[in-house]
This record gives sequence, C-alpha cells and structure tokens, in this order.
Amino acid sequence: MERSVMDLWVGIFVTAGIVALLVLGLKVGNASSINLSDSYKIYADFENIGGLKIRAPVKSAGVVVGRVDDIQFDNKRFQARVGLKIDKRYQFPKDTTASVLTSGLLGEQYIGLDGGGDEALLKDQDAIQLTQSAVVLEKLIGQFLSRAAEGGTGNNGK
Repeated sequence: MERSVMDLWVGIFVTAGIVALLVLGLKVGNASSINLSDSYKIYADFENIGGLKIRAPVKSAGVVVGRVDDIQFDNKRFQARVGLKIDKRYQFPKDTTASVLTSGLLGEQYIGLDGGGDEALLKDQDAIQLTQSAVVLEKLIGQFLSRAAEGGTGNNGK
C-alpha cells in the first residue's frame, strides 16, 4: 500500500511538471493570450521591422489590442507589409500612427498604435498611412561614429 501511494504522488508531480512546461511554452510562443473574439485586419507598411515576429503584440497605451497576423515583403516598394489583427472592441481613427517598438533595452519587438483625431475609423482591410520603422541599434551607432569622425574638433574650433 505504501508503494501505491508513492506512485500516486510521483504521478501527480510529473503531471504538474508537464503542465508547467506547457504553460511556459505558450508564454514563450506568445500564444498564452489567445483571443477568440471577433477581430478586423488592418495593414501597415514599414521600411524596417527589425526583429518583429508573427504573433507579436499590438499595443496602444500599454494595452494589448491585437496581434501581428502576417508579414510580407512588397517587391515593388521594397517595404515590409505587416498585417495586424485588432480586436473589434478597439476602434482606431484613420490617422492612427503605427510604430515598431521594443519593450526594454533588448526585449521583444511589438507594434505600438497611437490614435489620431480623425472621426473616421479604420475598417477591415484598411491600411495605416503613418508608420515609423524600427530603430536599428547598429545604424544609430554608425551614425554617431560618422558624425564624431566628421566633427573631429567639435564646436571649439570656431
């Protein structure tokens, strides 16, 4: 009888471990907040999306309002076309701005939406006209170094 009680506890412990690994896997894969409610799809074109991935969050004022649904490359304009699935509970004006942002210094990238003042709202299959691409750290460092090399003496040589 002691053996069967021990086996039962080992089984419970193993099952709890498997459940914990499953929850951790869903968290890492951005699938933990699957929303089955109605949504509408909008598009945004960016020159550079950095490390943005499908299922990345779409946030407005820090609130997750949707997810990145797909990412395509436009061969004619040489830009990334990002499809965003937005929950129908959240409506945005036509002059909304979309930006590729990073949470923290080295965190995940997401799309940030800033609503405008237009009274007309974005509808299914509309495109956001105002976008801001991802900030690429390598480009910033390169610009800084090239400006430092050009200005060698700075403003002291006037």
